[in-house]
Amino acid sequence: MPDVSVIIPTYNRAELLKRAIQSVLHQTYQDFDIVVIDDASTDDIRGMVESFNDDRIHYIRHGSNRGPSASRNTGIRATKAKYIAFIDSDDEWLPEKLEKQLAIFETASERVGVVYTAFWRIAEQGQTYFPWLNMSQRGGDIHDALMNENFITTSVVVIRRDCFEKTGMFDEGFPMWEDWELWIRVSKHYQFRFIDEALAKQYVTPNSINTQRALTKSRAFTLMLEKHFEDIKKDRRLLAKYYLGIGHFMCLSGETREGRYYLVKAYTTYPFNIAYLGAALISVFGQRIYGMVWEYFRGQL
Repeated sequence: MPDVSVIIPTYNRAELLKRAIQSVLHQTYQDFDIVVIDDASTDDIRGMVESFNDDRIHYIRHGSNRGPSASRNTGIRATKAKYIAFIDSDDEWLPEKLEKQLAIFETASERVGVVYTAFWRIAEQGQTYFPWLNMSQRGGDIHDALMNENFITTSVVVIRRDCFEKTGMFDEGFPMWEDWELWIRVSKHYQFRFIDEALAKQYVTPNSINTQRALTKSRAFTLMLEKHFEDIKKDRRLLAKYYLGIGHFMCLSGETREGRYYLVKAYTTYPFNIAYLGAALISVFGQRIYGMVWEYFRGQL
């Protein structure tokens, strides 16, 4: 049994998947196996996987499309390694990633559940180093930092199997941000260690918000608030931030009346941020104007 099982969920990404698998096979640390979860793709994922002719690579296919959370959970259940790593099928690892992460686990206490690295986020406009250099808390007990925002992408994590036994696996009810929600649960019981070196590349598509994606984000914020309300409500500023997220994406999706309710709720929860009130007032003019104002201010950031 290898030390590490690398789980790769994929759906209709045969060519991109090839690059991801190659980046794992080229690791300087070689005590691993790879589990590819084909989420009912229509392209020839199986043929591409078999073309490697490497018995460390295992192929599992879902009978129907179930999403990335279910795919990762299928991979976790299919493995017995002490450590689990993930890589999305359109991402890429740099050669020393696993070696540097496992070196930390070798000397770390049992309280350390996750070792993650920095990464390059690559988009049309260039590449950006994540997590941001000005973040004050990136390792240790990072529960409070994670409650505010997610700065850990799935492809940079190596996690102890014990973490899943204690906190559960990915919540398949989340339409997105299921990784963020899992890190929050894990961080309540385990410490995180951070390697301040970009050892992975995350490739992203243009950052445009369409109606369906805005609805999905609003739903994800709502689920996050419902699931972790007892922790979130302890900080009024944080609670207002979640109300803002729900309302903002509702307005972008066209549900401006309900979105305005949450924007007003954000302001009444934390009235020291006048921007919440401004967003609520702009929402009165409807989805189009709200979206135009948002695009303008986003362009200034």
